[in-house]
Amino acid sequence: MPHWFEGERTLMRIFLGESDRCPSGPHKGKALYEAILLTLREEGCAGATVVRAIAGFGPSATLHTGRVLRLSTDLPVIVEVVDDEEKLQRMLPQLEEIMGGGLITLEKARVVMYRAVG
Repeated sequence: MPHWFEGERTLMRIFLGESDRCPSGPHKGKALYEAILLTLREEGCAGATVVRAIAGFGPSATLHTGRVLRLSTDLPVIVEVVDDEEKLQRMLPQLEEIMGGGLITLEKARVVMYRAVG
């Protein structure tokens, strides 16, 4: 990827549960994080990462944890993508449509390097 991508961009974080499923569209029935990842790729985003958290809680205040005594089958998952703010803003309605719940945040990010390995 050329150096034009470096500089001020936007970081989108999408918080959801590991067991959440995509309710509709071309990725219906897949894990929601996978459906979101595929959607981001199809829309030409520069890249995205899915991170599985070790613990968390959301609007329901139910604690989800990986601790042995309270092992959850629904650990928190975060999808992160950095791209142009305009592109991410355009994608919000599409993402909201495939998400039954969760949280989406946007913040400024400064890209200092973006290139393929090798």
